[in-house]
Amino acid sequence: MNITKDSIIGEIVAKDYKSATIFKKYGIDFCCNGNRTIAKACNDNEHEIDNIILELQQPIAATTVGIEFNSWPLDLLVDYIEKKHHRFVENKIVEILPYLAKIVKVHGDRHPELATIEQLFKESAGELSAHMKKEELILFPFIRKMEAAKQQGTLVQAPFGTVQNPISAMMHEHDGEGERFRKIAALSDNYMPPLDACNTYKVTISLLKEFEEDLHLHIHLENNILFPKSILLEEHFKTA
Repeated sequence: MNITKDSIIGEIVAKDYKSATIFKKYGIDFCCNGNRTIAKACNDNEHEIDNIILELQQPIAATTVGIEFNSWPLDLLVDYIEKKHHRFVENKIVEILPYLAKIVKVHGDRHPELATIEQLFKESAGELSAHMKKEELILFPFIRKMEAAKQQGTLVQAPFGTVQNPISAMMHEHDGEGERFRKIAALSDNYMPPLDACNTYKVTISLLKEFEEDLHLHIHLENNILFPKSILLEEHFKTA
């Protein structure tokens, strides 16, 4: 793939998820803000742009094995997101909340930022749980219907006007989660436990980091692959 300063970040990561490591290294959000060009993300800093492009060429050229989500049919992709990422979120919320409560109680006096991290994660837990239900009950079933209709050569019409309506709402909510976890990362010194951290403290910070990393892939699969392809598929029905 030819990469230039005008290449769209989300499209690059959609074709090779290994490139996400490069963007993360430079502090560039590839999931919630993946619709930007490299130049815009770097604020036209030519030196940084050149370095990023040079590094991006290497992992993309070296990729031989990986999951090619970009080639999956949409019904398979929504099944994967539900079973892999939605379940992960549900399970980790239950695991992380008690740990956070414990370390706030034990270490909160010396590390008052923990109380803020706990509050932010509680907010995220509530918002993500509601968000995923909306996807599972409204958006994803319609995407499955569109994929089935395409295979059967029939037509389907969105009960909510256009698929872009729920997609816009989901992307807006993704932006909120991205901002929330940027705050958690900053408060936790980018998930680096302090010197006086006990094992429970260290485990909690590691779990939060794992949660954010999974959320990045989760949002990437939706924002940069599932949603754009769903919009294109709906356009196919309009012109059929």
